[in-house]
Amino acid sequence: MMLAALLPFMALAACETAPTGAIRYDGIETRLLDGDLANFKVRMINATNNDDVADYAKCAAAQYALIRGFGFARNVRTLVDEEAGIWTGDAVYTISPALPRGSRTIDAEVTVAECARRAIPTV
Repeated sequence: MMLAALLPFMALAACETAPTGAIRYDGIETRLLDGDLANFKVRMINATNNDDVADYAKCAAAQYALIRGFGFARNVRTLVDEEAGIWTGDAVYTISPALPRGSRTIDAEVTVAECARRAIPTV
């Protein structure tokens, strides 16, 4: 009888996906703006700083570049906002088959592998 009374509580505990206060990746919205320009909107819970949000957007951009058959991306801009523990990022990247000019370029394959190593979701 005692076990039957505990089952609902055990089920609730099993449903919990992350400890309270842990970073939670809460979605990526991708939109092709024009040709090689793409917008990535990301949402996180309990990020520690702007870099966490920017990294999430970078991981999304890198995977998106690979999906589209390109090997590289370059960050145009990333805007980050936080309100009550909910962080949002709005990033724009160019994607290209060859290494683009500029200092904020990423190799998509290398970046996706690093994202997987760090358990950051991609598109």
